[in-house]
Amino acid sequence: MSGPRYAVVVPSVGRPSLRVLLDALAAATGPRPEWLVVVDDRAVPGGTPAVDVRDLPADVAEHVLVLRSGGRGPAAARNTGWRAVPADVDWIAFLDDDVLVGPAWCADLVADLAAADRHGLAASQAEIDVPLPADRRPTDWERGTAGLSGAWWITADMAYRRDALVAVDGFDERFPRAFREDADLALRVQDTGRRLVVGRRRTTHPVRPPGRWTSLRQQRGNADDVLMARVHGRLWHDRAGAATGCRPRHLVITAAGLLALATRSRVAAAVWAAGTAEFARARIAPGPRDRTEVLTMLATSVAIPPAATWWWLRALLRRTPPRPVAAEPQAKALLVDRDDTLVVDVPYNGDPARVRPLPGAVQAVQAARAAGLPVGVVTNQSGLARGAFTAEDMAAVHARVDELFGAFDTWAVCPHGPEDGCACRKPAPGSVLAAAATLGVEPEDCVLVGDIGADVEAARAAGARSVLVPSAVTRTAEVAQAPVVARDLGDAVAAVLGSRR
Repeated sequence: MSGPRYAVVVPSVGRPSLRVLLDALAAATGPRPEWLVVVDDRAVPGGTPAVDVRDLPADVAEHVLVLRSGGRGPAAARNTGWRAVPADVDWIAFLDDDVLVGPAWCADLVADLAAADRHGLAASQAEIDVPLPADRRPTDWERGTAGLSGAWWITADMAYRRDALVAVDGFDERFPRAFREDADLALRVQDTGRRLVVGRRRTTHPVRPPGRWTSLRQQRGNADDVLMARVHGRLWHDRAGAATGCRPRHLVITAAGLLALATRSRVAAAVWAAGTAEFARARIAPGPRDRTEVLTMLATSVAIPPAATWWWLRALLRRTPPRPVAAEPQAKALLVDRDDTLVVDVPYNGDPARVRPLPGAVQAVQAARAAGLPVGVVTNQSGLARGAFTAEDMAAVHARVDELFGAFDTWAVCPHGPEDGCACRKPAPGSVLAAAATLGVEPEDCVLVGDIGADVEAARAAGARSVLVPSAVTRTAEVAQAPVVARDLGDAVAAVLGSRR
């Protein structure tokens, strides 16, 4: 591919807008990303995957990877995503899962990145467009979302050089919300002497439908402002181009309300009422003023000042925890399922002439070996117990696999049927443990790549990691529950090698 090499990382909580974004990326003209990494940040993913790689258009990306970050927030999700990208990719473009890229986004991004490379810049942000209704005044929520169009360094569409992310160890995961974590990263990158710029590409950020109490829940962001001040100093707002908000007003209103309740002071009650009324008026006056909006603004205007004050004081009085240290998992061995992962599945195959490698599988195994990883095969072969083939037939098939791929470092084969109750048939961990022992590594240092949930469960039971490469027989629930999902064995191996850089 011509121009800078880049990957796209999209954290998601499973919103329908994710698929709209992926379709827009598929339709966009220009050089494709080398990797598209979707990070499912739902604490409990459930039975529906954030995105099923089997449903993605073939040209969305050459490499597709789906990861899970355990509901730890967008900062942790983005770190999970960019750290999984191989180290030879120069740029990481972060997109929110509710934005919509333009028809030439890939070409425009590459042009922006090439310009940034020429000038030695660390990051390039898109121009963000927030469409507002043309037939009425915008609501309070819509006006707040429109502020994104002028915000600095927001990760709705923001690309960073990988070396800049490495220099500051990525996003600070102490920011648990989609609020300030992007400003914090930008300030830390600038502290290293690197510069950021707004590029020429444009991305649309539609206004999501809000809940009635969305503005109240947003007050938790006051705790993030405390962390920003502790990390970057009292004047961080100026450096980040961030609005200072209404905290002084909220403090006065809350103090007056508490004083009125405690002392029954009419003066304090009048101050609270006047402050609350003015706050509500400032939010209602620019809006559509329909009944629903007015009632929502009145209710939340009473609740927001004490909520904002509570979250701010709570964070102020708490000790700031140390920043988590990123732990890079180091794979020391690759274990691979046989059927539908290495070779085309032929049920109960005892004929070496019918062995056919899956596309790209030989090259993937060679890449793992070239990186110094021993490679073993872990496979269930109940056909032996069922009498579908003999031990000699199975040995001949495996000899043919070795001939096509090069000799594997170990074969851990379960010859039992599902009714035998053995400890080696996946999803039991026995075969994984046996392969690790033969290779002389601990199970937690192994990664098992397979195509069904039994492979993932066997790895988990043994204490190993896993990558799921879905096939035609993989169930949707298995995709949703897998910690890492890749399009094919080549992508799975590249992800494993990327975690070792």
